Amino acid sequence: MSMTNNGGDAPATGQPLPAQLNVIVQYVKDFSFENPNAPKPMIERSGQPAINVQINVNPRQMSGTDFEVELKIEGKAEADGSTMFAFDLSYAGLFRLQNIPQEHLGPLIMIECPRILFPFAREIIASSTVHGGFPPLLLDPVDFAALYQQRMGQQNQPWPSAQA
Repeated sequence: MSMTNNGGDAPATGQPLPAQLNVIVQYVKDFSFENPNAPKPMIERSGQPAINVQINVNPRQMSGTDFEVELKIEGKAEADGSTMFAFDLSYAGLFRLQNIPQEHLGPLIMIECPRILFPFAREIIASSTVHGGFPPLLLDPVDFAALYQQRMGQQNQPWPSAQA
């Protein structure tokens, strides 16, 4: 009985297996949208609101090859000293990383995985602001590489060893 490799050629003996990053599932872990002063902000719009958004990436190793990566996005729009709307989204994905050298895990988990998740989280936020009675809030693209470098600078150490 021979083994197949999904229709592809079997790797020659002695050759390293190819690196793989697979998205197992993406999901909303938690979401809140608040419109505390409705309908006042919709009736009495006075110019552009001040919008503040915070984004964090929180990884968690689930097994030897599986990692949950969570995007935590919080935001608030304020005008004239009152809150127009606020949101808090935890959007996550389960990623399987196989045959990845240890030194490459950190950048993959903290940069590439959030890049995959971000457009979906952005859509959830845009749709929610529309359903809240406001124009869609379209978040600007995020430089996850810069966030990763900032985080590593704060920790002043390399990516921690994998822990199950």
